[in-house]
Amino acid sequence: MLLNHVAAHTEFEDLRVWIPESYKYAVKVMFLAKHALGDGSPDSMDGFHAVYHHELREILRGIGLNLKVGNSYQHLFGEPDYDFLFTLLNRGGFKNSEIFAATFATWRDTPFLGASPILRGLGDDKHLTKLVARARGVLTPDSEIYRHGNYMNDEPTFDWNRLVVKPNASSASWGIKICDSWTEAKAHRDWLFEEGNHHDVIIESFFDGIELAVPVIVGADGMPVLLPVMKYGGDNDRLRTYEEKRGFVQNNDGWAPFDEAEVCNKLHREVEKMMPEIWPFDYGRFEFKYSPESGETSFLELNMSCNLWSKKTVSQSWQSMGYSHAELVETILAGSMIRQGVIPPQPANK
Repeated sequence: MLLNHVAAHTEFEDLRVWIPESYKYAVKVMFLAKHALGDGSPDSMDGFHAVYHHELREILRGIGLNLKVGNSYQHLFGEPDYDFLFTLLNRGGFKNSEIFAATFATWRDTPFLGASPILRGLGDDKHLTKLVARARGVLTPDSEIYRHGNYMNDEPTFDWNRLVVKPNASSASWGIKICDSWTEAKAHRDWLFEEGNHHDVIIESFFDGIELAVPVIVGADGMPVLLPVMKYGGDNDRLRTYEEKRGFVQNNDGWAPFDEAEVCNKLHREVEKMMPEIWPFDYGRFEFKYSPESGETSFLELNMSCNLWSKKTVSQSWQSMGYSHAELVETILAGSMIRQGVIPPQPANK
């Protein structure tokens, strides 16, 4: 059962899920991340992402798991010597690398954290997730998809004042730009076409409003649990940059719980509308914009397997209910293992 505005349930329902002690050694877990072998220092290219990977590794060790650690896809080759794959190796340096580890694990019939390859691909494709939202009656900004190699689409056919141009499957806001003219938007689109991995590009109408996020995690029954809505404290008129998200540029803006119950309940209902199309994915974040002036909300995108660092949105939402970051990681991992039959079901904690 989905939970509306989970904050209201915390007085009588414990959302934490545990891995039984007898399974912590019996189940071998492979933790795969680019900086999984690092010392916790920021990376010159990936910034605080390296800190995040180190933090997750130490939390998994602290849980007491029978843990193996790797930092490249090479650890997937050969017969797996682990029972469960926990992969954060999403940006592999080639197009659609986000689904590589999940596809490989599926081929090996090895359970893994997160969505199936086809659902992960759906979630990473911003255009397709908007189609899901629209099909389910969820408002989202008008948009146009421009696939690399497909030049049939030109200037958007919808009405707009400003345009947001970004890679259709980007992460951490890489390559995103607000444009005030079609000439500017087209130039940025064409640059993204030719850059690196020849990105597909989505162009959408800019929605002026407060940025809100609805974190979702897997529960003890394998079903999604919707966590408290979070609000970003930055300027509505600009977009957060890759440099800010990776810690290369100092930014004091942050996320905090959003306490307007009517809006929170509405966003949870919007997420519930989409969930039959896209669950299971174990953990993720739905992003919306909200206009206090009009009361209108608009779905922007879904980030499956999003950042679980203690300073990021999902963890901040979870910690706002009085739980620890380590408990979040174990809850998601245990819920995924239960969902896939790796460990036995456990009764809900009341």
